Amino acid sequence: MARMSFLSFLLFCLTSVAHGNKANKHKPWIETEYQGIVMENDNTVLLNPPLFALDKDAPLHYAGEICGFRVHNGPGGSGSAQFEAVVLDRSTGEGLVRSKEPLDCESQKEHSFTIQAYDCGEGPDGTNSKKSHKATVHVRVNDVNEFSPVFVERRYEASVPEGRLFDRIVRVEAVDADCSPQYSQICFYDIITPNVPFTIDNDGNIKNTEPLDSKRQRVHSFWVTAFDCGKNRAQADAQVIVTVKPSCKPGWIGWTKRIEYTPGSGSIPLFPNLHLETCEETVWNIQATVELQTSHIGKGCDRDSYSDRSVRRLCGAVRGEVDLLPPPSPATNWTAALPTLPSSDSSLVFSFNGSTHVAVVPDSVASAVSGDHFTLQLWMRRGGASTQPPANQARGTRKEEETIVCSTVKNDDSYSHYSLSVHGCRLSLFYWPDVSAARPVKFLWKLEQVCDSEWHHLSLSVQFPSVTLYVDGVTFDPALIHDNGAIPNPAPHQRLVIGACWEPEEKPKDIVNNTMPENKDTGKFVSGYKGLLSGVTVRPGNVEPHSVVECLYACREGLDFGDLETLGSGMKVHVNPSQSVLVLEGDDIESFNRAVQQVTYRNSLRFATPGVRPLKLTTSLRCFSEESCLSLRQLEGYLVVLQPDAPQISLSGVGPHLARPAAEFEGPQGVPLFPELRIVCSLSHAVNTAAQGMEGGALMSDAVAHTLDGCEVQPLGEELNTEREELLVDMESLRERGLDIINTTAYIAITGAESISVYEDVLRSIHYRLAKGSARFERRFRLSCSEMNGRYTSNELTLEVNFLHSLDSLYHPSHLLASQQQFLHPSHHTGELSGHTLPNPHRNSVVPGAATVIIMVCVGFLVVMVILGVFRIRSIHRRGEGARGGGKEGGNQWDDSALTIIVNPMETYENRMGITTDMEGECEDEEEVVDSPDDTSDDQRIIIKKEGRDSAPRRY
Repeated sequence: MARMSFLSFLLFCLTSVAHGNKANKHKPWIETEYQGIVMENDNTVLLNPPLFALDKDAPLHYAGEICGFRVHNGPGGSGSAQFEAVVLDRSTGEGLVRSKEPLDCESQKEHSFTIQAYDCGEGPDGTNSKKSHKATVHVRVNDVNEFSPVFVERRYEASVPEGRLFDRIVRVEAVDADCSPQYSQICFYDIITPNVPFTIDNDGNIKNTEPLDSKRQRVHSFWVTAFDCGKNRAQADAQVIVTVKPSCKPGWIGWTKRIEYTPGSGSIPLFPNLHLETCEETVWNIQATVELQTSHIGKGCDRDSYSDRSVRRLCGAVRGEVDLLPPPSPATNWTAALPTLPSSDSSLVFSFNGSTHVAVVPDSVASAVSGDHFTLQLWMRRGGASTQPPANQARGTRKEEETIVCSTVKNDDSYSHYSLSVHGCRLSLFYWPDVSAARPVKFLWKLEQVCDSEWHHLSLSVQFPSVTLYVDGVTFDPALIHDNGAIPNPAPHQRLVIGACWEPEEKPKDIVNNTMPENKDTGKFVSGYKGLLSGVTVRPGNVEPHSVVECLYACREGLDFGDLETLGSGMKVHVNPSQSVLVLEGDDIESFNRAVQQVTYRNSLRFATPGVRPLKLTTSLRCFSEESCLSLRQLEGYLVVLQPDAPQISLSGVGPHLARPAAEFEGPQGVPLFPELRIVCSLSHAVNTAAQGMEGGALMSDAVAHTLDGCEVQPLGEELNTEREELLVDMESLRERGLDIINTTAYIAITGAESISVYEDVLRSIHYRLAKGSARFERRFRLSCSEMNGRYTSNELTLEVNFLHSLDSLYHPSHLLASQQQFLHPSHHTGELSGHTLPNPHRNSVVPGAATVIIMVCVGFLVVMVILGVFRIRSIHRRGEGARGGGKEGGNQWDDSALTIIVNPMETYENRMGITTDMEGECEDEEEVVDSPDDTSDDQRIIIKKEGRDSAPRRY
């Protein structure tokens, strides 16, 4: 009974629970808003977020399940009629919204309606079903590219005059019926007819690509098409007809694109047949700009034939300048660590990176340029090897100060300080007359030239308190002069720095009696310069005249105007300082045409730099009616400077051999090496008298045209031994002529632009001197010269100097043994024998070649031996007749006069040593002499062999 009661109770509980869960207590839940997208060719709406209805009664059957969705009309009336929602999964509540019929974007792009979810209630009949809240659904219909572009008109016509370029001749237009911007817009038009002188842009504007000619083709007919952004092509193409009307051709007539210039021609007209045609259009102002591009030639134009130092001499500049950036050498080693760039002239171009590239000028050089009156000159280009300035620098916003030159020098008992710096597009000179007392003064210039990354020539003349600045030969006044007030005094320590400024770390208490202790001279370089520098010189004393500064910068090529006297009324001519841009302005066509034909190109260099110079002509017209005013295109051409005729520099008047007694070489003055040297230039330099009156035409004078800029004397073989030999040069004569010299043991180089006659005098005065007792028999030298900055070189003149030793020095047994050794073995000692000849009574005698001397000595030796042994040869050998006959033949072959200058050194030696005339015994004695253990003779023989080996020519 008990068991039966428990089962009945359990069944009752389960039945009660089952009937209690059938109650539908909660409403379904959905999002409040949905965004949907549907394509025109699809009926499924993609909702964001996805459609899901949730019910808290889940997982109860019926009450926790979603049975459906209801769609209600939205504000526009669309909804239930066009869309429906279906349940995909009753347990999860996932649903789907779809259109009942295809949608058309062109009819309606967007639809809005509401949607509501309901559950299944408490049973299969849906009793007590509950509904969710209403959610708003926005559906956007995405367009499909179903329509193609259609032209508004099927045919477009236009008429234009010939000979002109137009911005727009006619505009075509096409439309697209698609609803979306992607497919309804026309992305581009295209001309489908090939080889027509027209082009069309994306807006349908058609213009011509070249001037039209009615005589060549009166009517141009072509077809165009259009494409929408979906790449659908137009249903039908459109036809365009352009009629060319005969008309006048405005513009320049007679333009020549290529112009050739032969160096030495002086000035030539660039446009001798050029004239402007305006087709009777009334103009009241004409302006033409001729631009000659020479920035790629050297430092802005053709001025490359001479070094900076030579140009200073040719321009008449006062001597005494000090080169602060000289070529690296043992004497000027402060520029050895600076990187250099290739340059078309001999002036070195040094690169500075703003940090590690700094040149500290020695105090010995810095002290020579002290004082408050000096001229500082230099070539500079900001930005290094690159020709494009930084963007911020081009806008003038670069604020970092970069120091070009920073100097603190001692003047008597005080120190002065100055620094030349650039920052942005400003150039500043900071000058401190006395670092211990005076207040500094700052001179400031605002210049576009310091930030355009082009080469510019700066000349700063200081006569404190007056300062004059020349940039490319043009004077600039300071934009601002002001007292900087009380700022820390520079350290009173002499220092001249290029490319930065020295900032000491000393404290003011370390300075005693206006002097900085040597052990306190510590600091760092600041305000480094970034760019290129060349030709940095300082000359103390009076400043250079303006004419000299202009000559130093003046380009040797450029644009010019032929005859200003023929310039018509109302005409204006302007030429920039570098003569690369010439501007003509006027109001009369006829006067303007005559003026254009007077524009010339000149190059005053006889050996001009060959190459192409681009040429441009830009014209601007102003008419009374601005709308119909003519517009002329820019003309482009080029000027070709042909290769100049190379001069032939010939060195002559010096024989291949020069023989003098050794005693003359040991004299205090030595012996001149090139006493009869002649230098001839085979090219005739004709002077153009018309060019002499032109600016910068001084270099065309005949004296300068025949100018050498350097000669070099180089010893061949080993370098000069300063203890035994030297080359003597008249230094005073060089200084008077303004020539420079580099004197080393490897070569002597004399440099500087001077006439041929001056170089002849200097080279003729070069002497060669030997120290007394030098055991040398020959020495070889090579001489060469160059013209136009090393551009053209002469032939190489080689001179062999032979030192003739007297017989007195040969009487010593040691000399005789050495001579005998030479005679017995001539093939091993040609170096010694070539110079071991008797003195010639004539001062300018020439010794034969080494082979000839050896043959003569050997034949003479043979003749003497035959004469001494003739008796024994007759008595012992029957072949003595043949030998005697050979001796006679030898006597017939050689003139007695020639034998008189041959002395047998063996004869004296035999007489003194008591040697018999026996031929065999003599040979035995000779062998004994060679193998003799005598210390004196052996030492002498070894010395001669060593000297001969050392003096052998060594070719490069």
